[in-house]
Amino acid sequence: MIIEDDQTIAKILQDFLKQWDYEVYSAQDFHSVMQEFKDIRPDLVLLDIGLPYKNGYYWCDEIRKISSIPILFISSINDNMNIVMAMNAGADDFISKPFDLNVLLAKLQAIFRRTYEFNNQIHILEYNGIRFQPAACLVMYQDQKLELTKNEMKILKLLMEHKGTIVKRDELMDYLWQTDSYIDENTLSVNVNRLRKKLESIGISDFINTRKGIGYYI
Repeated sequence: MIIEDDQTIAKILQDFLKQWDYEVYSAQDFHSVMQEFKDIRPDLVLLDIGLPYKNGYYWCDEIRKISSIPILFISSINDNMNIVMAMNAGADDFISKPFDLNVLLAKLQAIFRRTYEFNNQIHILEYNGIRFQPAACLVMYQDQKLELTKNEMKILKLLMEHKGTIVKRDELMDYLWQTDSYIDENTLSVNVNRLRKKLESIGISDFINTRKGIGYYI
């Protein structure tokens, strides 16, 4: 998916990538970028910084709330501060305009290899008809697919690896944040509840159970 308001650049990118058998979609409505993202469910996003209404950092942050797919920033705003801001926002790489299309292609291919070429060695957790690929942050259930954030993936992974036993709250918090700093326990509850709602959206109800004051189990 290309999120670029310069239609000339978007068209050049689209035509070039189609020559390499990529399916390419360019964002049309910059008021509704996230709705288009959810509808398309792309495997990768090419994202400009300078966009109408909201900048690329904003959309990168919004995408990262629901997806871990690769994001490659493409921008003429290429000073070190903006590159750092892009990476801190969750980008996987940054390429400065103007760029050679073959260099862009090489970056895309490298990102796809790093992200997706585990298909012959996919680690899948299964339970009660639910199939979960931790490496892809992907849940599959009754022909439906659901993408998880990194924290949601970690919660589900630990619970499914210990199915039938209670995972203590402290253990989950250590696994999620791995820090000596104090983390409010309510933060864990918020993350678990968000995961529950996502699972319910594809018909997985009453999957994560709570043992009050102790932890969670499936």
